[in-house]
Amino acid sequence: MITRTIDRNFANMRLDRFLRKAFPEESLSVFFAVIRKKKVRVNGVVGKANQMLAEGDVVNIYENFKSVSETDESGNDKQSSSIKLSAGGDPSSSNQNNATKQDAWIPSEQSSSRMTVTGFAKNKSTWGKSTSAAEKQAHWGAHELEFVIQNEDYVIINKPSGLASQPGSGTRPGESLVEYLWEWGKNEGLDFKPTIAHRLDQETSGMIIAALHGDTLRDFTRLIREHEVDKYYFALVKGNLKKDRGTINESLLRTDNAKGSKMLVGQDDEKAQKAITHYRVKQHYEGYDLVKIKLETGRMHQIRAHFASIGHPLLGDTRYGDFALNREVKKQFGLNRLFLHSCRLEFNWQGEHKVFDCPLPKELQSVIKQLKPLRIERPENNFERSRRR
Repeated sequence: MITRTIDRNFANMRLDRFLRKAFPEESLSVFFAVIRKKKVRVNGVVGKANQMLAEGDVVNIYENFKSVSETDESGNDKQSSSIKLSAGGDPSSSNQNNATKQDAWIPSEQSSSRMTVTGFAKNKSTWGKSTSAAEKQAHWGAHELEFVIQNEDYVIINKPSGLASQPGSGTRPGESLVEYLWEWGKNEGLDFKPTIAHRLDQETSGMIIAALHGDTLRDFTRLIREHEVDKYYFALVKGNLKKDRGTINESLLRTDNAKGSKMLVGQDDEKAQKAITHYRVKQHYEGYDLVKIKLETGRMHQIRAHFASIGHPLLGDTRYGDFALNREVKKQFGLNRLFLHSCRLEFNWQGEHKVFDCPLPKELQSVIKQLKPLRIERPENNFERSRRR
């Protein structure tokens, strides 16, 4: 048995969060398991995950954790100091070293000093093999989920291209991200079905936030509604943009037909929704631009429809794209999917600024490596150089 007495550092903290902080070397599944099996008691009463702890509460854990030595289980001075050391730490901070690997293929960016980088996806992809969509789907499941981070409040998943965010028409039962998360949550003993706080198009890869508690879901819903979650994407577009930075501010109107939903740009209709997309060119290539995009609004197909409307459709886009070019890049570069990836999420959570980065999957990195970099001299750049002289 492991015994811990709650001090002021852990007062007013949920039980599951306390376990995560006090035993950072243990996996999240271990905590879910001991709570589910009623092996955690607070002041002699079976504890619940969302139970709030008070100073002086005694927590007994009827399980041996690998990170706790036998001599430390009874709760002596040694264990008290170990709790205090972990109270201010972030168990995911060790992932920061992945930053240099992740940005190896693109110009690096300096993070603001106010940011706390709290998680990176593994610099690998189980989805980068040249297999058909049917072959990929046959192997998808809860065991294949790639987590950017897991904590007691939420998880962030690196969704592959081709996987639907949630059940719907055209998606076979049991083969959506949400359903795999439900399976995972059941295996972990969660008493709440993990629920995604936002969506990505089926063809888009990258990060999606899923809440593990009802109050967490409400918090994320509010943050997204109030535009307090910053979402960044990488896209490869046709041609070279006239400006290295820009904003596309055009309304979007949804239309539905037998072939599926589509967004019309710049329609004078009362049902049209405001849509704003900011972009910056990361690298020019011969015939293509790699752009980093920040969404101010989050409409369906917003990035795809906006860039197509200015004559620079995304590569691999089967709905708004250049179909002849798609066939060409598929043959030349092996691109079998939409080149759009959710690469960064930023938001404030419980007083901390969170930043999560997720590198391009292998199949998209492979395309980039085959392109020829291009240097484009802009008139304003020449002006700046002459002024410096």
